[in-house]
Amino acid sequence: MAVTEAAAAAMPDRRRRVTILGATGSVGRSTADLLLRHRDRYAVEALTAHRDVVGLAQLARDLRPRLAVIGDPDAHDTLRAALAGTGIATAAGTSAVVEAASRPVDWVMAAIVGMAGLAPTMAAIRAGATVAFASKECLVAAGPVMMAAVARHHATLLPVDSEHNAIFQVFDGVRPDSVERIILTASGGPFRDRDPAELEDVTPEQAVAHPNWRMGAKISVDSATMMNKGLEVIEAHHLFAMPEERIEVVVHPQSIVHSLVAYVDGSVLAQLGAPDMRTPIAHALAWPERISTPSARLDLAAIGSLTFMAPDPRRFPALALARHALCAGGGVPAVLNAANEVAVAAFLARRIGFLEIVRVVERTLERMAAPTPADIGDVVALDAEARRIATTTLADGAASA
Repeated sequence: MAVTEAAAAAMPDRRRRVTILGATGSVGRSTADLLLRHRDRYAVEALTAHRDVVGLAQLARDLRPRLAVIGDPDAHDTLRAALAGTGIATAAGTSAVVEAASRPVDWVMAAIVGMAGLAPTMAAIRAGATVAFASKECLVAAGPVMMAAVARHHATLLPVDSEHNAIFQVFDGVRPDSVERIILTASGGPFRDRDPAELEDVTPEQAVAHPNWRMGAKISVDSATMMNKGLEVIEAHHLFAMPEERIEVVVHPQSIVHSLVAYVDGSVLAQLGAPDMRTPIAHALAWPERISTPSARLDLAAIGSLTFMAPDPRRFPALALARHALCAGGGVPAVLNAANEVAVAAFLARRIGFLEIVRVVERTLERMAAPTPADIGDVVALDAEARRIATTTLADGAASA
């Protein structure tokens, strides 16, 4: 029997309701691409962006959310005018972003880069949502506090970074004692074959030119210094309850093997795929099911060979610095993360050289006590103090001392 239009309108919408925090970034746009390809499975509740009002308005017209939020209050009038007549509600400001994250939905993509994503991500966790997590800096800075909130509010945290998503796919969560170690792969970035003595004059343009992935400027610089992999070691520690000494890193230039899990019987399981963020995003979006993606399919015969090597500590001192922060514990990872954000921003603004990024972080760690944060307020205070000291370090030239 045919269903009338009125009857169809009265039927419950069984699509999974989703929100994207950081919709105009690279991860947000990849998520939007998948949602547009699977309109029958997903309905969008809210989209947020920081300043890209034009990009947000276009995504809102395409995805038809109930709410679009721009973090910059000065851009609200522009957003409201762009969406006039669409029926899409608009709002602006950091509190509005947090409110959007708090809305009752099935799934939230937390893709706001840096510590700016902490409050919205925590709001989604407190709402008990399934949170697809792409903002590693938040977990680095507030790992114990965040993981406690996940347990307390019965939320689900799904890793979206390709490395952690790969581990999640092959990690035996029912029998974690059977896991001997986890192995994170790293592309090595654009300077993996360059002599360390030649890195002093690296430009921001060279640092953001990643050979395998299309990413934002900050994460691209982190990949070039390999701080990104250090942050991922800390993230893996929290996500998989794995001690630092059982988390390995190998450089894998092809970015085909996204990470591996080694078991006590000698077996090593790996997840492979083309370097396309839509693959791990799709896994998290459909979990525990799977959906199709337009990602390129692997042709192993065409690839021919896969290579692996140990990271060079002379070329990548940031990796050892991050491991030190994890072992030190307390608030040290929060300081590491904050100082790195300040230093990377200074490098992108051409205020310091490439090699000074790690020096700024190291000097900040030396200059600051970092007690264990008890709650998010403590994390925010630590972050603010670390940024102040890192900024002072830049100003007095201690980074190059």
